[in-house]
Amino acid sequence: MPDADDVPPEHALLVVDMKAYSQIPEAKMAPTRADLDDILATVFAQCGISDVATLDSAVKDRGDGAIFVLPARHAARLVDPLLGQLRQALERREQMRLASSPTIRLRASVHVGPLEPPTHRGDAVNDACRLVDSDAARAAMAAAVDHGLYLAAAVSNTVFRRTVRAERTKTLSARHFQQATARVDGKDGFEETCWLHVPGLVPSVISPYLTADHGMTPSPSAGSPGAPANESGTTAPMGQKGKASGKARLVQVGRDYITGSERS
Repeated sequence: MPDADDVPPEHALLVVDMKAYSQIPEAKMAPTRADLDDILATVFAQCGISDVATLDSAVKDRGDGAIFVLPARHAARLVDPLLGQLRQALERREQMRLASSPTIRLRASVHVGPLEPPTHRGDAVNDACRLVDSDAARAAMAAAVDHGLYLAAAVSNTVFRRTVRAERTKTLSARHFQQATARVDGKDGFEETCWLHVPGLVPSVISPYLTADHGMTPSPSAGSPGAPANESGTTAPMGQKGKASGKARLVQVGRDYITGSERS
């Protein structure tokens, strides 16, 4: 047994949440969720992430989302190329879907942190779920919807520093991200810097959807390291608020296994 003072091993986390899943007719919920599972499995394979194990009997599934736990070495892959590949997969589905099939739009978060084996409990899971439910992530989703896109992601500051700023991402750099503060209604103790990315949008399009009270962090001054691109250099606040909801399903990726339920 590990010593109580030992810091548990780190894992990378990807959380996805379907927008407006509860509004889908009940008869179409299962097929829509199956489509999402197929998309995610394909995207993981495209990104070189293998051995995905889904332990449905060991976890609680809220239907509209999932938590994936991976070895920490995959943190950069979850940002790039995964977010770009996921965007393309969602767009392909939208082009091919029957008119009667619901559109799939996703909020996603990427985080990394210590998780206690074998059940992988820890604050990192809670923080990853709060990121995806944050006002900032919902504002980014609003920007995506308004511009005909299907994916909005909130990357934790830890992941951003270790992957994007460390230049471990092949196609994405700091100029593709909008810095923001993630907050969740009803979670007064949660306030974390995050980096928003909507594949297909520049940060200057996302920033007007953030407000000073809900999600906006002043961007670094022009020319400073890591300053996100902004076409006008100004921010026009527009309120966007959302609430956290439910639990997400916990999925294990890689060599570790989950043997019990996980509460998000």
